[in-house]
Amino acid sequence: MDTHEEWGPDAGGPATAVVTGASSGIGHEYAGRLAAAGWDVVLVARRAERLASLARRLREEHGVRAEECVADLADAGDLARVAARVAGEDVALLVNNAGINGYGLFTDVDPALLTKVVALNVTAPTVLTRAALPGMQARGRGAVVNVASLLAFSGDLPPDPLPQRAVYAATKGYAVTFTRVLAAELGDGPVRLQVLCPGLTATEFHLTTGREPVSGAAPQVHRDGGMPAPDVVTASLTALRTGETVCVPGLEEARALERLAEAEAGVRSGAGAPLASRYRPAADALR
Repeated sequence: MDTHEEWGPDAGGPATAVVTGASSGIGHEYAGRLAAAGWDVVLVARRAERLASLARRLREEHGVRAEECVADLADAGDLARVAARVAGEDVALLVNNAGINGYGLFTDVDPALLTKVVALNVTAPTVLTRAALPGMQARGRGAVVNVASLLAFSGDLPPDPLPQRAVYAATKGYAVTFTRVLAAELGDGPVRLQVLCPGLTATEFHLTTGREPVSGAAPQVHRDGGMPAPDVVTASLTALRTGETVCVPGLEEARALERLAEAEAGVRSGAGAPLASRYRPAADALR
């Protein structure tokens, strides 16, 4: 499926993309790439100054409509306001990119910050996707991209060099499962779902745990390196055309995702089966 020919700006009628977390990093790159392709954009983020600068540049360079929507999606009122916009008849693409990490030892991190991580990384994309889908289905076109992370697959790997990430990784695991199951629910209908799972990306994401946004008028890049944000977005937009539900920008061997699905099927074989032999001695002792 081509992201423009079938449901983008060239498909007839208005085509607006809503991009959350648009003030820096991956979201900033999505906004620029989509505007260059002719999409009108709704830019959602907490930093008004950065949004105003980005919107102004996109209007001047690409002649598109660029709306600024200053919002903290962890706030219920702001989330409801953005959800109402996402449900608009012109919206054909939703990029749920906003997120924070809340990194730290679980028992040391402020519970309020952990609550904010869950609100922004889990509740917000769920609510916004629910707001977007009915209209997209009725109009017969649309797509939702949920930005996750390869940390969703990090399991019980210990910190160092990985961050202390129990809640963050769990929220990104939710994004992966939510998107995969919802894509299966929608089937071959007119709306496409994708979960984007980048590894370390060269953005400002690691400069803060997320309680407050990074200061400064221009997006920054942390010193940890990683894949350039333009490459991440290129992978995502290409995967939308080719129909990949799970997009891992740095994964050369796509067969690895098939093996993951096969492993999951093996685990599910325990559903409805009798008690496994390793548990039977204890069960017999209780009789």
